[in-house]
Order: sequence, then structure tokens, then C-alpha cells
Amino acid sequence: MGVVRHQDRYLQISRVLTRHGLGYFIDALGLERWVRPDFQRIGRSSDRERYSRAQHVRLVMEELGPTAVKIGQILSTRPDLLSPAFQRELEKLQDSAKPVPGDVIRAAVLEELGAQPEELFARFDTVPLASASIGQAHTAALADGTEVVVKVRRPGVVEEVEGDLEILRALAVQASRRWSVAADYDVVGLASDFADTLRAELDYLQEGHNAERFARNFDGDPDIHVPAVHWDTTTSRVITLERLQGAKISDTAALAAAGVDPSLLAARATRLLADMVFEHGFFHADPHPGNFLIEDDGRIGLLDYGMVGEVDERSREHLAMLLVAFDRRDPARIASAFATIGLTEHRVDRVRLTADCTHLLRTYEGLPLGRIQISDVVRDVLEILRRHHLALPRNLALVVKMIVMTEGLGASLDPEFQLGRILGPYARRLVRRHLDPLALAKRVRQAGLDAASLGVELPGQLGRLLDVLDRDGVAVSLRTDELEPLVARVERIGNRLVVGLVASAGIGALATIISTDADRLRPHEAKVTAVGVAVVGSLTAYLGWTARGQRRSRR
Repeated sequence: MGVVRHQDRYLQISRVLTRHGLGYFIDALGLERWVRPDFQRIGRSSDRERYSRAQHVRLVMEELGPTAVKIGQILSTRPDLLSPAFQRELEKLQDSAKPVPGDVIRAAVLEELGAQPEELFARFDTVPLASASIGQAHTAALADGTEVVVKVRRPGVVEEVEGDLEILRALAVQASRRWSVAADYDVVGLASDFADTLRAELDYLQEGHNAERFARNFDGDPDIHVPAVHWDTTTSRVITLERLQGAKISDTAALAAAGVDPSLLAARATRLLADMVFEHGFFHADPHPGNFLIEDDGRIGLLDYGMVGEVDERSREHLAMLLVAFDRRDPARIASAFATIGLTEHRVDRVRLTADCTHLLRTYEGLPLGRIQISDVVRDVLEILRRHHLALPRNLALVVKMIVMTEGLGASLDPEFQLGRILGPYARRLVRRHLDPLALAKRVRQAGLDAASLGVELPGQLGRLLDVLDRDGVAVSLRTDELEPLVARVERIGNRLVVGLVASAGIGALATIISTDADRLRPHEAKVTAVGVAVVGSLTAYLGWTARGQRRSRR
């Protein structure tokens, strides 16, 4: 039924792809039956030589409308999936659309808020401030004179987007069966992620909650202004936000006229964005210059809270793991971190991955952090990930994209801007938190719980396995008295493994903390060394004692 319901859209997609010479996508997406002979003539007669393949992909997105444009914009935030040429083209996609007539907007406000805009606001401008594919923004004023911006979702856009998302999932399933690259990168999962992101942008209640969360995180910070949400005129379809006034951060002439120091502004903006990622774990995922206004008092007004990202505890651990690996200049450790973090359907060739990481380290050998262009490192890292079919989790991909955009923003303000100098202290704090004894103890405790759970579940799992084998006609006999020594031995090995991991983690943590913050620890050097020797000695003695007991049990 879905195919029949969407047949006109399938025909349109096939026609547009053919016209732009992207026939291999038609085969990969399973659209051959929708291609008609007249489509092929159109494709052959079109002037394909004027544009690169990446440009054709952008043009296809623009022709297919709002959902495709939004998906293209989301894809542009995934540098781990796209080559730089395709990423640059998709970044050019502009979310603009033909304005919705004023009477349609007034009807939507009436339906959603129960009154005409003129009854709800002291002033409501029917001429839009901006018109995008999902919503349209109008300036207005409250009864007390407060200037606000009212965004109204376009009528029918939810139904249109949901239909396109249904098609997107169907095409992703076909692509994963027909195209090895699509299977490698789990396009079905990616399509689901895109759908979640797009649905979140359709819900203005979510945008309002995002804005309030940023306001709480930066409460009392004099450098940032987050617009207030007026909830009495906000729903999932309409949102009313405080209107911010100021010069765009990219308007260098206006900033110079206002006496703003561009180098200090670059540092302040970067500090705010770094706080979001490393301190708050909740960040603005679209920090392009259009979303920054510099107010008369020097504050940075931040706009548009539809696209955000989160750095949860697991993501923090992944970031810390990478930072520690790079800090120690250990290619094997870097390769292991990439393999742990990256998502792939393939077996990772650790030897080749380690060789690529060795070459990466040699490229930047001897350069202090302040002299390294972070975007260059990111580009080389992403090239390695793509070469080994490794994709980043969505939240880390957004962090990478945000860091690259932040460096570009800083460089546009100050040619001498060096992102590494600002991010360095944040990175060191993240590593110290990762190696903090309490954090280590928490991870060891979780590992112990996992090991204990495995020990408890192992007999039951073996029993179910035996039931399956017996049901399928395979006879297996195993007595309880044979199973108990096996379980006991697994338990002893697990205990020794955990203790060994604790010892090695403690030694590594001590070494890293000393190397990264030696001055702070120097007054306590003797005490720390004594405690370290005592702990390591005790753990070594325990390992020796358990090994001796194991040998006795064998006799």
C-alpha cells in the first residue's frame, strides 16, 4: 500500500536522479521500475558537464523539496560519512521557501492558540521576517512592549515530511541489500537517526525546552544571551521567543564600528561552545555565523535551538580515550580507540589501522598543540575512518562538526586564531576526570557487576544451549560435577583479570596525572609514590597467592 500511495513521489525521485546523471543511485535504491524511456532521454539531453557529481547531488536535494533539503543539511553534519567535496556542497543548502500568505498564518495561529494574532499580541507583522521549509518567522510585540519573534509551522508540513520519511526508510532498506557501501554504514540506522532529528525540528515544544536548558546551563554568564521562551503562546506548532537585536558575528564592519575586538570575540565564542561540549554535555549543533548576534553590550546572542547534541557519559569516555591515546603518541592505542568508538559491519584490520595511525602521528610530530590546525587533524582522522568503513556515533559526529565550524568561525574573526590553545585546558580536565580514582572505581565496580552477572547467568545460558542442541537432534551430556569446576575456574580467572585491570589502570592513571599536572602533585610526591607502591605490591601479592592456590587445586 505504501508504494502505491507514494508512487508519484517515487516517479519524481527517479526523474530527478536521471536528469542529473545519477543512474547508479536508481539501481542502488531499487527504483528501476519507476524509470520510463522518456526519463532516460531527458537524462541524456541534460547538460551534465557543467556540474561536479557533488553539485548534482546538491541540486537533486534542492529539487526534491523541504525534506530532502533538511536531510542534506543533516548529512552535511556527518564528515565521517562524506568526503569534503560532498560536505562542502551540502553545506550550501539553504533552508528557504516561498512565504506562506498572511491569512494562512493567521488561521494557523487561531487554530493552535484559540485567538487571532491581533488579540494575542499588541502588534503582529504579517510580512514574514524569514520563511523556511518547516516554519515561518514573524516579528511581534507583547502587551508590555517586549519584542518577540513568533515562529509558525507551515500547514501540512508534518504530513509531507512523514510521507518522505516513510519513503526514505524503504529506500534505505533497498540500498542496504543492493549496495555494499550502504550496508557498511548501516543506512537503515542512519535513516532512523535522520528521521528522529527531523521530527525534533518539527516540534517547537522541544525547541523551547532546548532553549531553556541552555539558559539554565549559562545562568549568570555575562557573555551569552539565550532568548526567553514565552510559554503562554507556545505549542508544538507555534513558538514565541524573545527577539534579540545586534550585529551578525560575520559583519566585520559593524563590529569594528561598535569597537568590538575580534580576537577577544573569537576567544569568547569558542569558550562558550567548549563549555557546552566539555562542561555541560549539551551543545548547539549548528554554530554557523548566522546564529550569532553581537549585542550592543557585547553579549553573544545565540539563535536557533532546533539542532542540538548531547555528550553522555559514554561519549565523554570515548573522547577521553582518544585524547589519552594521542597524548601518549601511541598508534596502537589510537587504533584501538578508533576501533572501539567506530561503528562498522566489517572486521577491522588492526594492523592496517595502526599503520595509518602511525603515519598520522608522524604528520604532526614535534608540533605543539597551539600550532596545529584542529580542522587538519580532523580531516586526516576522518579520512582514516572512512578508509576503514568506520562511522562515528551521531553525537560524536556532531561534536566533530561543531569543532570544525568553531575553528572556522574563530579564523574568520582573527587570522591568528588557534583553537588548540583554547581547547587544551578542557581536554586536560576531561582526561583528569576520566582517570580520577572515583571514576576508575565506578568503572571497575561496573566491570565487577558485569562479571558477576555473567557468572550467575552462565549455567542458565549453557542449559538453554543444551536444550537447543538436544531439540535439534544433537546429543550432549554434561554432569553437574563436571560443570562446577569449570564455573569455579572461570570465576577465579575473572577475579584475577579484574585485579590485574585495576592494577594496570592505577599505574596508567598515576603516570598520566603526574605527566599532565606535575606541579600540583609535587608537594605530595612522596605520599603518592608510597601509596602507589603499597597498592601495586598488595595487588601483586594477591595475584601470586591466587595463582599458588590454583596450582594446589590442580594437584
